[in-house]
Amino acid sequence: MPGMKRDCGGAAAILGAFRAAIKQGFKDNLHAVFCLAENAVGPNATRPDDIHLLYSGKTVEINNTDAEGRLVLADGVSYACKDLGADIIVDMATLTGAQGIATGKYHAAVLTNSAEWEVACVKAGRKCGDLVHPLVYCPELHFSEFTSAVADMKNSVADRDNSPSSCAGLFVAAHIGFDWPGVWVHLDIAAPVHAGERATGFGVALLLALFGRASEDPLLNLVSPLGCEVDAQEGDDVGRNSKRRRLV
Repeated sequence: MPGMKRDCGGAAAILGAFRAAIKQGFKDNLHAVFCLAENAVGPNATRPDDIHLLYSGKTVEINNTDAEGRLVLADGVSYACKDLGADIIVDMATLTGAQGIATGKYHAAVLTNSAEWEVACVKAGRKCGDLVHPLVYCPELHFSEFTSAVADMKNSVADRDNSPSSCAGLFVAAHIGFDWPGVWVHLDIAAPVHAGERATGFGVALLLALFGRASEDPLLNLVSPLGCEVDAQEGDDVGRNSKRRRLV
């Protein structure tokens, strides 16, 4: 439990970015959904072997009670899809300790169903200083890590040596569906969100830069990789997608 104060880094980044985006004149349809879990012992606490029915309608067998954040995050993206009608969903969380091993202390990990948006996240990170590096997106090989005999899936992987950060992101994506036609971007910021015991504020600048084209701020327009003319040939789909609704 000590050190868990930094586990709110994803929600803190979303809140900071949402507030800053509104102050800078965000011009598109924007929602912020906060997926909060309390790590506390009590009579209603999740137990190993429990089976939960999530908002998506899928059932999850609990094989790791420390993988609690992904349960509420899965509900959050499902709510964004079903109730808010979002066609671009960006989730940001301190999801896995393995992220620091996969991409290091200074680069957040990005997992997405869109190659164009993966490139956009990396470019936005370089321009704003919140660095990002891609994870392997391969649900056909990795999602079997969550196989359950009694539910649609387990909440933690069978093999922790098989790209656990990618798998954790796929758990979230499964609750909107791998065949969902919209853009889904998952940002695991577990390592860069803190330096020792202090928060870094990582994520706020990244989201502002990524969606800067929807802002009235000229600097954010300049650094945003979405809709940038010099990148038009490389990412036409990104430019078109940037005109859609957005959920952060």
